Amino acid sequence: QVQLVESGGGLVQAGGSLRLSCAASGSISAINAMGWYRQAPGKQRELVATITSGGTTNYADSVKGRFTISRDNAKNTVYLQMNSLKPEDTAVYYCDARAGTRVREYEYWGQGTQVTVSS
Repeated sequence: QVQLVESGGGLVQAGGSLRLSCAASGSISAINAMGWYRQAPGKQRELVATITSGGTTNYADSVKGRFTISRDNAKNTVYLQMNSLKPEDTAVYYCDARAGTRVREYEYWGQGTQVTVSS
């Protein structure tokens, strides 16, 4: 019902920047919130940032002040601007969308995009 297509991952040097994009299609109007998660090798998936349909944002402490999540409703796209990247930011980044109601909410995931930060 909701499809997510990610782009923007790649290799960047420490201190550099990347912008990830997540284009949503399908039942766009049903999306309540979107977010970015990441998973490094051997580690658990962790929340990076979220944004609700109302524009409320939340960030993991590890990325606060460096990453910015935003949403372009006209393009049905969520972005993750990543600045001052560190090697520890290296991970597969996943786009997430939640659609439906609070009582019955569906969750959708993108395919993941690799972000590698070199020293």
